[in-house]
Amino acid sequence: MSPILEVDGLTVVFDTDEGVVHAVSDVSYDLQVGETLGVVGESGSGKSVHVLAMLGLVPMPPGRIVSGSVRFDGKELLGLNRRDLRAIRGRDIGFIFQDPMTSLNPVLSIGRQMTEGLEQHLGMSHGQALRRAAELIDLVKIPQPERRLRQYPHELSGGMRQRVMIAMALACEPKLLIADEPTTALDVTIQAEIIALVNDLKERLGTAIIWITHDLGVVAGIADTVQVMYAGRLLERGPIDAVFEDPRSAYTLGLLRSLPQAAGTGLVPIEGAPPDLRHLPEGDPFAPRNPYATPRCHRETPPLRQADASVDGHLVAAWYDLRQIDAPGPPK
Repeated sequence: MSPILEVDGLTVVFDTDEGVVHAVSDVSYDLQVGETLGVVGESGSGKSVHVLAMLGLVPMPPGRIVSGSVRFDGKELLGLNRRDLRAIRGRDIGFIFQDPMTSLNPVLSIGRQMTEGLEQHLGMSHGQALRRAAELIDLVKIPQPERRLRQYPHELSGGMRQRVMIAMALACEPKLLIADEPTTALDVTIQAEIIALVNDLKERLGTAIIWITHDLGVVAGIADTVQVMYAGRLLERGPIDAVFEDPRSAYTLGLLRSLPQAAGTGLVPIEGAPPDLRHLPEGDPFAPRNPYATPRCHRETPPLRQADASVDGHLVAAWYDLRQIDAPGPPK
């Protein structure tokens, strides 16, 4: 079966007065129908920018796609005109944005914003769209749905606004759902309900999901595949169990070891800070912070390659081998 999404060599930069910011560098991966991909990494690692660039949502200028190809359901997205992209966004690709307060239009009611996509993409009448919008509001556990549809974004709490965004993204039952920190503003109970809702959509319709987050615990519970990004690059990718139980990138290991431990052993931080994306270091961008870096790490950029012949699809970009170094493993 062909992948629903094929990303090949995507490179995105931003032109600024202080220099060129290399936000995404040569990112490549496939996403299968019904697969959930977790994308993790520190802020500024390129997690959000690479998906925004796919859908033509990066302002150009200052943004610029230098190279690459993005094929969705067999159709090339890069270079599509605005009209064709709009026909795909919201209908075949749903997007849950990170900040609902700035993503929702403050001068339009919740109902108006929710019915627009249903009317345009599914051809519903206004009455049909309003009824469907009320169903969706109820589905994401917002009380008094008819009343909420008459309200404006500033009249809702942050958690309610986030759930409205989730309802809008799910409205047309898309083939691909991109969720950018979708549960950040929600308490853990609502988080679990939203994750269950998204998983139900995946099981019923075969929806593929890209779940972008800092929360490794959420990724462990929802993702089939995880990819770890740093300084705009993929440093590790593979089946969730393989990557979390046997990380091969020192950066992945550092993220796992920095999680709070129930036993009270304390945090193990990753020393240093992410690099300036205008002036990336030579070689592996994580090398200056990597206690296991070799001289070659500081000279040459490692390609993403098979980490272990026994685990298909477990890839790592590293010149070192953590198994030979006998590095401390991730927390159990």
